[in-house]
Amino acid sequence: MIRRLLAAPVLWVWLILPAAGLDAASINNAEFESVKPPAERKVDPLVIKVQVLLDRARFSPGEIDGKLGENAQKALKAFAEAKGLKPSQALTAEVWKALAGTSPDAVVIEYKISGDDIKGPFLEKLPSRMEEMRHLKALGYTSPREAIAEKFHMSEGLLEALNPKKKFDQAGETVLVAAVPRDDARLKVERIEVDKSRQAVKAFASSGELVAFFPATVGSKEKPTPSGTLKVVSTDANPNYRYNPDYKFKGVKSKEAFNIKPGPNNPAGSYWIGLSAEGYGIHGTSNPSTVSKSESHGCVRLTNWDAGLLGRSIKKGTPVVFVEQPPASGKS
Repeated sequence: MIRRLLAAPVLWVWLILPAAGLDAASINNAEFESVKPPAERKVDPLVIKVQVLLDRARFSPGEIDGKLGENAQKALKAFAEAKGLKPSQALTAEVWKALAGTSPDAVVIEYKISGDDIKGPFLEKLPSRMEEMRHLKALGYTSPREAIAEKFHMSEGLLEALNPKKKFDQAGETVLVAAVPRDDARLKVERIEVDKSRQAVKAFASSGELVAFFPATVGSKEKPTPSGTLKVVSTDANPNYRYNPDYKFKGVKSKEAFNIKPGPNNPAGSYWIGLSAEGYGIHGTSNPSTVSKSESHGCVRLTNWDAGLLGRSIKKGTPVVFVEQPPASGKS
């Protein structure tokens, strides 16, 4: 929440551009130089730039949508804290200077759609109930547009806004996308912290340095996450999802166990990190826009790309600490 500043000498500086200016130049050249912060629900060129820079710096804003929403605000605050700056969910001149200094490269680039992007197979419709998913051969994307958006950590809405009248199902078509890190990147992670109150996951190096921050959906009142310290027992890309009737999930009526085939729209998304409490894990999701804004069945839910980065960066035995409040410092 942004509060009114009374008798404050500080100027809040933003660049506000009309929707018609939503192109590569307006985004790549966006600077912190206006007096009015952007609305949380409006796509803004500077916010797109901020979100891509945060993603590159491993302070994930979740889905890049060009809006200064809850997850972007969380990432800004975590970035400021990590850099020893005054914590703020808003973008300040000080935080902008530090963030802009992390990477000089263009944040929006051209991408030529490939044959792999459009080959599918694609689902005609993603079932809303788990029982209906178990009969599908795979839980793939519903369209090339969804696949391309996820490949570049973007919302489908932003992908469309950057590419009006473009066709995402044609190989050779050139579109504008967010210039995010490669999907085979790895980090040196020795400890994971799940912050229940902040709805976030933090990854630390052996030195205690915070190397990554991810917005997360952490359990629910009906199915809360565990407490204390668990350990990683498995890491699996493209996992099957097995439903156990003992879970008694709301809306699932089956009294028999069943499996759901792999795919990015699988209930566990495209990556599963198994924990030492039976049935609990950290995993991806079929709907990245809901991360930290909905509830889970006790597990910790990240975007597919964040779950993949974390999963590739850890090993069996990595401790996972569940905390109610943020610790006083980033060290063990």
